[in-house]
Amino acid sequence: MSATTSSNAQSVMGRSNVSAWALWLAIAAAVVLALAGPLFRMGITGLLTSFSILRFTPIAAIGIILIALAGFAESRVLGDGKGSLKAIGAIVIAGIVIAMPLSQKLRATGVPPIHDITTDTQNPPVFVDVLPLRKDAANPADYEKDGGAKTAAMQEKAYPDIKTLEMAVPPDQAFDKALDVAKSMGWDIVAQSKQEGRIEATDTTFWFGFKDDIVVRIAADGSGSKVDVRSESRIGLSDVGVNAKRVRAFLADMQKS
Repeated sequence: MSATTSSNAQSVMGRSNVSAWALWLAIAAAVVLALAGPLFRMGITGLLTSFSILRFTPIAAIGIILIALAGFAESRVLGDGKGSLKAIGAIVIAGIVIAMPLSQKLRATGVPPIHDITTDTQNPPVFVDVLPLRKDAANPADYEKDGGAKTAAMQEKAYPDIKTLEMAVPPDQAFDKALDVAKSMGWDIVAQSKQEGRIEATDTTFWFGFKDDIVVRIAADGSGSKVDVRSESRIGLSDVGVNAKRVRAFLADMQKS
């Protein structure tokens, strides 16, 4: 055997193939997880299939971490520094794959299983022009049919700060401000009626492209105005706190000068 051949053989023997495989598997798992949302948005997979990806990809990632640990041990024995780095990279990527769905699950357990949030639970703003867009929605637009008092009780316990906003400006000014805020938040404006004091819009979530509908109601309150907003998901039992976060952000921006 020539010196060159012997050198190449030693080089190959000194590499950790296990670490390399672990890294590629970790990258593949991350790609599959990232595609769960876009595949659903494009209609390639159903919601249950995409949710199954979220459920089982982290399980696969645990196995990948075990493989990476074996690869790291092998690399240390072989003195393969690059192999050790590959194993560490695989562990980090697999850890992210586990952390993302887990954080979503933990967030879901920390909020009530509701998907309809409003500042006025006794007399919530009503959807009008957005109704045709919700014709195939799993969640009814009628507040009473969609949980009513039960939803209101859970909301008031979890989000006691979400209340009607009182503004010391006339309704026309409050309406203009609300419309500007809605547009700045990236909502798709479906309808606007200053005369009725109503703005309807749709917001699309980033990853899965879920459609949530919003209605803003502005009414006279003495010399000022009162502003109510309602945000409801079209599908899903729990919104993982998204609607409450959206309403809070809207109200906070409304109070900025």
